Amino acid sequence: MSENELNGASARIAERAVGERSDLGAARSSREGVPDPELVERASRRRFSAEYKLRILRETDACSRPGEIGALLRREGLYTSHLTYWRKQRREGALQELGQSRGRKPAERRDHELAELRRRAERAEGELAKARKVIEIQGNVSALLEQMLGTEGDSGSTER
Repeated sequence: MSENELNGASARIAERAVGERSDLGAARSSREGVPDPELVERASRRRFSAEYKLRILRETDACSRPGEIGALLRREGLYTSHLTYWRKQRREGALQELGQSRGRKPAERRDHELAELRRRAERAEGELAKARKVIEIQGNVSALLEQMLGTEGDSGSTER
């Protein structure tokens, strides 16, 4: 093989590594100007509702002939691991929670309101403490001014 043939082969391999599954799809899409149906632009996680999971489990339970479950899985685009996980959930009594999303549960509205009220109360107490200090300082300034004016008034009356 010549060096040019090797570079061409490695370019095709690198092209496949980017996301295309076959050379035929790349040639067809570039010829027709139509995007390759095998190439998914952005994959997203599938979510299944509780009703859907229960329906599929009922259908698989009703399958009696060999190959029926496989045909059902192919038709729905599912894997056997889905069935395994969903059956485990059903066994553990999580039927009502099958459709709920994973992760942290949202905080109750009452807890949120209580936390907000506590923050507001702490802020109001801080402002009240500041106001009390200002009033105390104003009282001290007033007393000092009275003392200063009182001593001036007393000294002025004795000098006459």
